[in-house]
Amino acid sequence: LPTMSSSISPTLLPPKTPSETPATEILIQSLGLQKHIEGGYFAEIDRNPLIISNPFLAPTSHNLLPTPPNETTTSKAEEELEEGRTANDAIRNASTSIFYMLTPTNPMGHFHRNKGRTVHTLISGRGRYVLIHADEPGEVKRVETFAVGHDVAKGEKCVWVVEGGKYKASFVTKAKRGDGEEEGEGERLLISETVVPGFEYSDHDFLTRGRFEELLGVEERRELGWLVRRGETPGEGELL
Repeated sequence: LPTMSSSISPTLLPPKTPSETPATEILIQSLGLQKHIEGGYFAEIDRNPLIISNPFLAPTSHNLLPTPPNETTTSKAEEELEEGRTANDAIRNASTSIFYMLTPTNPMGHFHRNKGRTVHTLISGRGRYVLIHADEPGEVKRVETFAVGHDVAKGEKCVWVVEGGKYKASFVTKAKRGDGEEEGEGERLLISETVVPGFEYSDHDFLTRGRFEELLGVEERRELGWLVRRGETPGEGELL
């Protein structure tokens, strides 16, 4: 059965503010952050120029591995890199990295999953992550939750990896006394994420309400429902 090490509820969030603090606005501008469709803010900071075959394509009966990109494909991919992403689904950048930030005004990232593995590194602040291990066997899926922060002696994580195929949600938590030296830093969560192979929205999807109800039991659904994105699945235009 799924287990959660602590209660997950909106009461863990810091008080919601109608606008970002001046210090947070300066950080948003300095890092070039923009709003993310998952919630929070992000900015891409690296897209590895190394081009690899898309490992997520289903192999054919004649070829157990995706065909490596030829010189023409690679040349086209290099042109696409000028636009910041690859349009050819046969290839991927070897990795991509972003800044990601949650604040009291934009406090949560809704449940979603990626095909690639993601390495997270804490920069500042505190938060909590919730994983639904949808890729594991069994009708009712295991739920995992953990705190992220600099207090590693008390079990907070400052580096963590989420493998592909798992649904992930996150939210900023109330600051501890003494957290952060700057105004509001203790109630922001700023991290970096590196996705391998490089992130593309075609490798990403949100957890729908219907799928959420299929994966979890009644108690878990009651506790985690507020982290499921409301409304219809975003269109392609919203994801670019």
